[in-house]
Amino acid sequence: MTQANYQLGYARVSTSDQDPALQVEALEEAGCDRVFIDRGVSGKQARRPELDKLLDLSRRGDTLVVWKLDRLGRDTRNLLELLDDLTAAGVKFRSLTEGVSTEGPMGKAFITIISAFAQLERDVIVERTNAGLATARARGRFGGRKKVLSADKERAVIQMYESSTSYMKIAEVLGVSKSTVYRTVAQHKEQKDATEQPTGN
Repeated sequence: MTQANYQLGYARVSTSDQDPALQVEALEEAGCDRVFIDRGVSGKQARRPELDKLLDLSRRGDTLVVWKLDRLGRDTRNLLELLDDLTAAGVKFRSLTEGVSTEGPMGKAFITIISAFAQLERDVIVERTNAGLATARARGRFGGRKKVLSADKERAVIQMYESSTSYMKIAEVLGVSKSTVYRTVAQHKEQKDATEQPTGN
């Protein structure tokens, strides 16, 4: 017996007082069998319960549908990672507002374009970081390898990490150990989770 394929809609609003009705209506009109809604969740927040639930329930041949691309995430890196995961799982993707889909030749071209822009974003960040560090060294602000990162280097680590630069490359560019990079990123994630944790009863 052939398994039925479903269209699974995902809607998200950043604050609990925002209304996702417009997104939900568009998704239902597009034929979604079920709509998952995250309320009061930032696009940059790692934990999105309803999206996680949708991904757990999705099966090969299903389609994840959103009203707009930025409902999945606010940066290229997060969007690309999710699209890669969906493609690997055999789950299709469609965005109503932009009219894009991962199906067919145009869908593959769409993924390729996003990947190219993601790589460009990473390269630009690395180039700017290298230039900034060179200037800082010329002014005598950086010496040899230190156990504790300066504020400038901490910012550089996070900036490069968020542009999908590998831990090894970050360590190489900044002249620090990989363990220092891991520790700095972990601390950043903890602080980010704490500040983005929804408040209220």
